[in-house]
Amino acid sequence: MRQSTERILTTHAGSLARPADLREMAIAKNGGEPYDEAALAGRLRSAVIQVVQQQVESGLDSINDGEFSKFNFTSYARERLSGHEQRTAVPGEVLSKIYGRDALEFPEYFEGRGNLGGAEVICTGPLTYIGHTALQADIDNFKVALQGVEDTEAFLPAVAPGTIEHWMENSYYEKDEDVLNAIADAMHEEYKAITDAGFLLQIDDPDLADAWQIHPEMSVAQYRAFAELRIEALNYALRDIPEESIRFHMCWGSYHGPHVYDIALTDIINIILKVKAVGYSIEASNPRHEHEWRVFEDVKLPDGKSLIPGVVGHASDFVEHPELIAQRLVRYGQIVGRENVIAGTDCGLGTRVGHPKIAWAKFEALTEGAALATKQLW
Repeated sequence: MRQSTERILTTHAGSLARPADLREMAIAKNGGEPYDEAALAGRLRSAVIQVVQQQVESGLDSINDGEFSKFNFTSYARERLSGHEQRTAVPGEVLSKIYGRDALEFPEYFEGRGNLGGAEVICTGPLTYIGHTALQADIDNFKVALQGVEDTEAFLPAVAPGTIEHWMENSYYEKDEDVLNAIADAMHEEYKAITDAGFLLQIDDPDLADAWQIHPEMSVAQYRAFAELRIEALNYALRDIPEESIRFHMCWGSYHGPHVYDIALTDIINIILKVKAVGYSIEASNPRHEHEWRVFEDVKLPDGKSLIPGVVGHASDFVEHPELIAQRLVRYGQIVGRENVIAGTDCGLGTRVGHPKIAWAKFEALTEGAALATKQLW
């Protein structure tokens, strides 16, 4: 993975807004409705080509395929793993999953939003990897889209075992460790195929922080043990993959809500830094976590590692001013070293920002802010 040796590099966390027609096709496929498989495959490729060009034109240094083939976490698990089934959740059954602690204090707010859980994935047998065709299509589409693109780093995201477990109820394995290790063994195939194809692997792991909300009965000490187990499974899944080919993204669930009971970064930062990766992408611009840049005054970033703070957010449709973005980057650069900072986003902007044009405006501001920070730090 590249470092900011001469200037602050730019990237983002993953998902980007699909074109409207592709979105409608994906909705039909995910909903079990009739769809034209060949038409979807062709449109997916052309959309990936388009979004790669848009990222290049925005000045981003490290880009991806927009995650256009992945509708959501449950469909991702369904397509990539066997050994489970999907059923419709009973109304209210999974209402508070990723905001359980907040929902205890703000029940009226979350009741008004309705049940966001939808269909639930249930593990009913041995978990094995079956996503070879879908993964190869992702790799092939991205390679085609990157033809002629120069001086740009390319990454493909994949989900961590803990986050897959997060969205999968277990009715087969005896212990959490067994579920996690089965997912880790299965997903190892995907992780390695991505790096073998010549791409950086981004591990997406919102579960690392947002499972704290799911388990309001846990103390910080209990939760740290819970999180450690899941990072052990992730590192097991990353075996024999070069550390320099891996970057890690975590967030606090990315839902629009109060986030009053998010676990503090200081309580999990040393667990984050145990992940086998060369870069760490964290939420750093939203109003609940922006202040946590000071954590790195006390916690040393390991030598040779890069921090990818989110200096542009998904929690608001405000387009951040480049000067504000520069201020955020300069703070981090002065603490961890300018060469160890890459400008990123809090999370994927594609499904959470009000309109695609706003997301692209945020990327323009991101590259402008990184240029301003470069002038101040060099």
